Amino acid sequence: MKKIQEKILYKGKWLALKQTTYKSKSGETVNWESIERTNTSKTVVILPKLVPSNRYLMIKQYRPAINNYILGFPAGLVEGENLEKEALRELKEETGYIGKIKTISPELYSNAALLTDTVRVANVEIDETIKENLNPKQHLESEEEIEVVLVNENNLKNFLLEEQAKGTAVSMGPWYVFCEGCNL
Repeated sequence: MKKIQEKILYKGKWLALKQTTYKSKSGETVNWESIERTNTSKTVVILPKLVPSNRYLMIKQYRPAINNYILGFPAGLVEGENLEKEALRELKEETGYIGKIKTISPELYSNAALLTDTVRVANVEIDETIKENLNPKQHLESEEEIEVVLVNENNLKNFLLEEQAKGTAVSMGPWYVFCEGCNL
C-alpha cells in the first residue's frame, strides 16, 4: 500500500476523523477512515496490584460512547515525556492510590484498524500498608465518574462474568489479562 493523500473530515475538541487514500498493490485506489486524538496519541494503561493482599484494582467508569458503565484498568493520556510519572499521576487521580512502577510494556496498538493511539501498559505495585494508601482520595475531573473496585486474585474471572451479567460492560484489558485461555 502506498499513501497518496490524507484529509481531515471532521475535527472536534478531542478527536479528528481522517480519511487516507492509498494505492493498493493491484493499483486500486482505497479510502480508509481512522480516528486520531487532537492533543496526543500516547496513552497508558495501569495494571495495579495491591500487596500484601494480592488484590487487583480496577475501575468502573461511565462512558457516554456506550451509554454504560465499564470495568477496566485506570488509564489516561500521556501528555509529558516521563511515562512513569504520567502513569503514577493517572493512578493517583483516578483511584487515590500511589504505587511503584514494576514494568512497562513496549509501545502497543489497541485497535490499529480504527485508532492511531499507541498504548503502554504499566504494571504497578501498590503497598496498601503505607499511610498514603490507607484511605485514598480520588482527584477526578468534573466529567469523570469513577468507582474504584478491588478484586481478589482468585475471583477475577467470576467477578467479571457476574458484573457483565448485571449489565456492566467489561473492557478487553481485564479479560485478556485475567481470563485469556480460560475455559468458560
